[in-house]
Amino acid sequence: MILQEDMLILSNENISPRVYRMALKGELVLDITGPDQFLHLRVPSPDKVLRRPISISEYDKENKCCVIIYRVEGDGLATVSQMTPGQRLDVMGPLGNGFDISLPFPQKKALIIGGGIGTPPLVGLAEALTSQSISVTVLLGFAQKSAVILEREFSAVSDKLEIVTDDGSYGRQGNVGLLMDELDVMSYDAVYACGATGMLRAVASRTATHPNAYISMEARMACGMGACYACVVHVAADETGQKSLKVCDEGPVFKVGEVVI
Repeated sequence: MILQEDMLILSNENISPRVYRMALKGELVLDITGPDQFLHLRVPSPDKVLRRPISISEYDKENKCCVIIYRVEGDGLATVSQMTPGQRLDVMGPLGNGFDISLPFPQKKALIIGGGIGTPPLVGLAEALTSQSISVTVLLGFAQKSAVILEREFSAVSDKLEIVTDDGSYGRQGNVGLLMDELDVMSYDAVYACGATGMLRAVASRTATHPNAYISMEARMACGMGACYACVVHVAADETGQKSLKVCDEGPVFKVGEVVI
């Protein structure tokens, strides 16, 4: 069920340049069904009409709390970054389909690949998989050392964690494609990825024949519920280019090969 609620802000902390971690409390947390659903935030400013979609990083139904991690890209989220504990934020959600973790895991192995601000929703995914006694390997890519986030959180919920940076200032120099090339990707029961378009293309090219490879896509959106068709992506198998799927309610998670990246 999609709800609209003025959620209570428990914390709102700067964790790296322009990146913030916000903890929220509210009833809609009870309706979260899985990792990588998202919330639609209303900026508390009369001149900001469109909501901002932010993925859920972690959630705790028992205490009705969830965590979102966002990067300030403009005036809207800059305003959100100045909000303080005790204030309330107009939130709609949970939205989107989230990652599928109900599939069989005969090898008990999953591969998670994240890049930049696409890494936060993967924390909850890793937690969920680990709770099912599935061995999790995590590959993360960032631009530079100052952009690295959530290393401690991923370390706590993975069996293997590797980090690369574009400039080599932290971890190894390179991108996640380099790390994937060193693994037998087909040996994992499932592959999950979230990050920039270029990274998703690199993942897709290396998992094209994998039966359970999933990507989480980003798109600009307005309504967040599938009514406005502002966030469509084209279906890969449709040669006419006319068929599309909506990232907001039919995604953001798609199987590799299902849509054009």
